Amino acid sequence: MKIAPSILGCDFARLKEETDSVAGSDYLHVDVMDGMFVPNISIGIPVVESLSRATDIPLDVHLMITKPERYAERFVKAGASILTIHIEATDKAHECLKQIKALGAVPAISIKPGTPAQAAFEYLDEVGMVLVMTVEPGFGGQKLIPECLDKAAVLKEQICRRGLDVMIEADGGITPENIALVRRSGVDMAVVGSAVFNAKDRRSVIEQLRRAD
Repeated sequence: MKIAPSILGCDFARLKEETDSVAGSDYLHVDVMDGMFVPNISIGIPVVESLSRATDIPLDVHLMITKPERYAERFVKAGASILTIHIEATDKAHECLKQIKALGAVPAISIKPGTPAQAAFEYLDEVGMVLVMTVEPGFGGQKLIPECLDKAAVLKEQICRRGLDVMIEADGGITPENIALVRRSGVDMAVVGSAVFNAKDRRSVIEQLRRAD
């Protein structure tokens, strides 16, 4: 299991120190919210640029914004290794994914809890990852919605049937107590915020999450 600590759970006044405290993570998850697609506002391009200079951890940037095609190029140039867009946020998802890939980042899509897994099928040949939201996007600290993991299993079956190399990521309410359930659903990478950044020994928690079976 790959682990991507979410900076949404960190102390932004000490961002460099917080990032250093999770060194060795597979990715650093960066939530970008615009206050329109989700009812919250977080960070933008300048913070992504700063993070890309401050850490060697690849950046997994999750755009929770309306019409992400407007900013995809700028986020890739800012340092995103993976750039995720929501299929619910645009009617130009195919074009945006092609643009992200052409710019050299891994294109990815995300689906909200109310969106069926089947809605992502038409994009599977174009992406390197599908992000299954296991909470309603917009705020950290929520509890995982177990039913959302059923979609990860459906997606894993479809990916395997087609012989594709596509990761499944889950984001929302993931903790050491439920990580085994997440893994068994077919998830390849887990986004973890509060459970990591609220811990005294963050690297130990990350290793515990990785070893879950």
